[in-house]
Amino acid sequence: MAAPTYTLTELMTVAAAREIADGEIVFAGTGLPMLATMLAQRTHAPRCCIIFEAGTVASQLAHLPMSVGDPRVMRGAATAAGLQEVFSFVLQAGRVDVGFLSGAQVDRFGNINSTAIGADPCHPQVRFSGSGGACDIACLARRTVIIAQHEKRRFPERVDYVTSPGWLQGGESRRQAGLVRGGPSVVVTTRGVMRFRADTHEIYLASYHLGLSPAAVAGETGFPLDIDGAEETPIPTPDELRILREVVDPERIFLK
Repeated sequence: MAAPTYTLTELMTVAAAREIADGEIVFAGTGLPMLATMLAQRTHAPRCCIIFEAGTVASQLAHLPMSVGDPRVMRGAATAAGLQEVFSFVLQAGRVDVGFLSGAQVDRFGNINSTAIGADPCHPQVRFSGSGGACDIACLARRTVIIAQHEKRRFPERVDYVTSPGWLQGGESRRQAGLVRGGPSVVVTTRGVMRFRADTHEIYLASYHLGLSPAAVAGETGFPLDIDGAEETPIPTPDELRILREVVDPERIFLK
């Protein structure tokens, strides 16, 4: 097998970018979500609108920001306000189509833990930074895209703490809990792309990355993973790679 002409980060970025449709409003965070949204704007979704937690709406990015608070996110923005305005008038109003999320743990129903590891949250083995705005995005965006490192310890049967709700216990449990909007649609990992069944809302393997197999991905998952019908993840096109490397992140800030 010939060595791939792209990196794992590039493959994940392209996979995430392809989840964005033209004209959608995207709540993007630092790192790979920024790369994915900028790539989408420059390929198949030129009219997608990017918003940042720090308070900018419809940024016209010329250079890759280092963070959501980088002054470069202000360029050409329709609104440059603050966190409260973005969360109140955009997210809570139901205007966000896609929100990007990540965390320390993701379970089989897409619930995310970014709070603590351990059975007792008052005396955790490890304490993380917590939600930030992630819980709001998980509850209020029309759908979410999760990006995660794929290791067995990061994909347990149940997360130790639900920081950002996914499909809760599956089925209709999310709606029954009062979360009438949204839910996770896809999990892009270092090993593959996973989606959720329409009826049970349980995760399944949609595709596995080049050089792996469905069984190898399942072996690094902490619960029985449905791998039926999984295919190889489509590789980046030459044009997508060129735009990523030469336009989106030519300084290799996040691509490395």
